[in-house]
Amino acid sequence: MMRSEPRAVQLNEHGQLKHFLTLDGLDKTLLTEILDRAESFLSMGEQSVKKVPLLRGKTVVNLFFENSTRTRTTFELAAKRLSADVINLNIETSATSKGESLLDTLKNLEAMQSDMFIVRHSDSGSAHFIAEHCTPNIAIINAGDGRHAHPTQAMLDMLTIRRHKGGFEGLKVAIVGDILHSRVARSQLQALTTLGVSEVRLVGPKTLVPSFFAEMGATICHDLEAGLKDVDVIVMLRLQKERMKGALLPSESEFYRLYGLTVETLAWAKPDAIVMHPGPINRGVEISSEVADGKQSVILDQVTNGIAVRMAVMSMAMSGQLQSADSSAAGEEK
Repeated sequence: MMRSEPRAVQLNEHGQLKHFLTLDGLDKTLLTEILDRAESFLSMGEQSVKKVPLLRGKTVVNLFFENSTRTRTTFELAAKRLSADVINLNIETSATSKGESLLDTLKNLEAMQSDMFIVRHSDSGSAHFIAEHCTPNIAIINAGDGRHAHPTQAMLDMLTIRRHKGGFEGLKVAIVGDILHSRVARSQLQALTTLGVSEVRLVGPKTLVPSFFAEMGATICHDLEAGLKDVDVIVMLRLQKERMKGALLPSESEFYRLYGLTVETLAWAKPDAIVMHPGPINRGVEISSEVADGKQSVILDQVTNGIAVRMAVMSMAMSGQLQSADSSAAGEEK
């Protein structure tokens, strides 16, 4: 059976988010709404009481089949700042590792009256699968699935860019490194093109930056100097060593020599270019410590912005679920 279109699964009948699985199919208006909502949450970190009651009484389950301390922690913090109750499910010791199927696990979580699943999985399409098979009133947020998508990471990157550059029009962005295995790069490319940047360059060796990415609207560069020339934003990607099969790189030191971001190679970009990295950083593999900790680095801003973006997405999805439920109830009463 063919999978439903992403837009049809993610939005309710009013065009509001009810799931957040991918940026594919979402328009500029909705992405801008997410960024605007996130902006409104940013100041909360400076308040003595860092909570709003938007998800009070709701239960959020962190369903991580793949380890990621940073992403899980920021989702948990975002949910708690929205006043939700949070369950962190340790998949390594859960029933799924004892032979229970994913669907059986989901049904048990549904029976506990959960309201939202934050899903991270090594298989591409897993969040979409869960959204189609769990009960309709549970919001599904994709926290990264295989090589497919990492939409909240892309949106926190977009918020970081907007806050430092004021907007997207006319910007040139370089994404450097292991594009092939990166769900972050795919989601970033979708977000950047939707929001109207001038150019997105994907930079790296031919084995890690296949030519088919040009069909998604990117400029392919296999030379670092050409890729960084006069760009406004540089996104360095972590080498996805755990997802690599085969000798796609001669060595980490050779990659750093050809594609590492150093003080010298950063000079090829515009003087006010910002440097980003989704983390965790491999210092001396994709980026030098001098650059990662330097004045053009906004990597820690990305972490801060991630909490606000995840609050925005979670609150919007829950609101969309409630709106959809109200419409269904009104239809049944007629």
